Order: sequence, then structure tokens, then C-alpha cells
Amino acid sequence: MKYNRFEELPVWQDAIELAVKIFELTAKPEFKHQFRLKDQIESAGISISNNIAEGFERGTTNETPRFLYISKGSSGEVRSLTYVLEQVSSFHCSIGLILDIRNRAASISRQLGAWCGSLQQTELKGQRYVARRVSGQSEI
Repeated sequence: MKYNRFEELPVWQDAIELAVKIFELTAKPEFKHQFRLKDQIESAGISISNNIAEGFERGTTNETPRFLYISKGSSGEVRSLTYVLEQVSSFHCSIGLILDIRNRAASISRQLGAWCGSLQQTELKGQRYVARRVSGQSEI
């Protein structure tokens, strides 16, 4: 299937849902004085969808994987933070949401890995490459 906009990508949609779940978690009273932890997990969660969008908008198969791997790294960061939260007793009342976030992040990571794998095996170079070839310019 061909996607024309990053908003159509199932993995981007999943990343948005993950970010919403993270904000749902960080709005809980347990995070009231956990400023650094709150900022860390929120930033990592937002980074996932933003880097998917930026990679898609770059328009070349040379640049896109770089941003997808950054997204994948942020997904790993979210998962890692959920392991910390799981071990801290003050977060035990939110364990269901923490585990849901971890599972969503793992699913996104798998999707991104598969997408990167498919991009590495393609001969297509992306829209910017095609536009330059048509106009006679070389790829940068």
C-alpha cells in the first residue's frame, strides 16, 4: 500500500496513541514530584511520532531509515522507563497502564524494524530522487 501522508501510516497512528497513553500516565498523582522522570518519558514518547513524520517527509529512502531508527530508539527508551516505573512502589497502582505502554512501545518498535528492513531491500529512492532524475539533477 502506498501512503501519501505520514498521518495515514498505521505506525504513526500507533505512536500518537502511545503518546496519549503516556500523558494519561504522567497526569496521575504519582508523577506530581517526579519532574525529570515525567519529562523523560513524555519527551521519548513524543519523539517516536515526530521522527516517523520527519523521516516520511524527507522523501528519500536514504534519509528515512535514519529517522525511523531514532524513533525505534525512543521506543526503547519508553520501554526502559516502564521497567523503572514497574519497580517503584509508588507507581504500582498504575501497573496496568505501565504495561500497556510497554506493549504498545514494543509493537511500534517491531513495526519500525520491519519498515526499515523493507527500505533496505528496495531499489526505490523516494520522491525527491525521482524528481531530481526527471529534472536532470544528481542526487545529493
